[in-house]
Amino acid sequence: MRMHICFIITRGDSIGGAQIHVRDMAIALRKDGHDTSVLVGAPGDLTDQLERAGIPWEHVPLLVRPIRPWKDLLAVFSVASRLRRLKPDLVSCHTAKAGMVGRLAAFVAGRPSIFTAHGWQFADGIPGKQAKAVLLIEKLISPLCRKVITVSRYDYDLAVRKRAVNPKKMLTIHNGLPWMEDRDTFGASLAERPCRLLMVARFQEQKDHASLLAALGGLKELSWELDLVGDGPGMETEKERARDLGLETRIEFSGQRLDVPERMEKTDIYLLISNWEGFPRSIIEAMRGGLPVIASDVGGCNESVAEGESGFLVPRSDAELLRKRIATLINDPALRRRMGRSGRRRYEEYFTFQIMYEKTLELYREVLA
Repeated sequence: MRMHICFIITRGDSIGGAQIHVRDMAIALRKDGHDTSVLVGAPGDLTDQLERAGIPWEHVPLLVRPIRPWKDLLAVFSVASRLRRLKPDLVSCHTAKAGMVGRLAAFVAGRPSIFTAHGWQFADGIPGKQAKAVLLIEKLISPLCRKVITVSRYDYDLAVRKRAVNPKKMLTIHNGLPWMEDRDTFGASLAERPCRLLMVARFQEQKDHASLLAALGGLKELSWELDLVGDGPGMETEKERARDLGLETRIEFSGQRLDVPERMEKTDIYLLISNWEGFPRSIIEAMRGGLPVIASDVGGCNESVAEGESGFLVPRSDAELLRKRIATLINDPALRRRMGRSGRRRYEEYFTFQIMYEKTLELYREVLA
């Protein structure tokens, strides 16, 4: 059965997990003979990549990230008008704002919709007022769509606990990444170069760069260097923090990059230190590259990282334990290698793009049947 899937996402001017998901699904569906289109609130890197792949997209200027009640209402009718013209078989909404506007618009246009929650905005760690507002909106809007996909079991259980979505309407499909051949990137000794650490994360409230820098401030006697990939409003604050800790010569603030896989090839340890998460794609990317992972034990991180096997999990804001875990891996190249191999095996068994794609395609067919 040939389908037309219309994806809706708020931001196309940055590349994160949700944008990569939309891009890869749209391209794979097109290759399988289906029709795809994308409605996006802000053009940029994502829309450039869609254009190169031959995926049609449209800019919806009214679809903005901040909550603007009147503007959001106009955005609903703007998106609904486009859906009436495009006549997709199914509307697939991604990220919180597009999930709200997109599902309302699909309802107005008489089109079935699904919503993929790339981490709930009412998760533990998110400021109270914001979390309460998003939870209320989700309770009101979830009845309008056919299915809700959570990218982690944590998010599924959270939605059940908060009574945000009817459990019968939800299912979990973990993120998956396209296959990449296994590469043996380890073996260099510490005598040859410093241990290379990498974290890919925007400088914003969700990520906990402060705890990471505090932990590294106590490891000056060890040989390491850190690459921080990502942009965001908090970057200058963290640069100043690094200077205050005397770490500025060891840390590279690389900004937003599109060459993360290539950077991972030159990395020894991957880090993701956060206040809250959904199911981070960057961890899967690191596991695919055979890297040991140290991550905050928040959201669905413990569904990808096997504690003590493929890496370490540390409690939120625990800079002291984080320091110990980083030191352990810096000092033990053999352990890094074992954990990296374990992570690669977990990627191959559970987290390839093909596994995610087939489960999602099955859901599309179920909804349309």
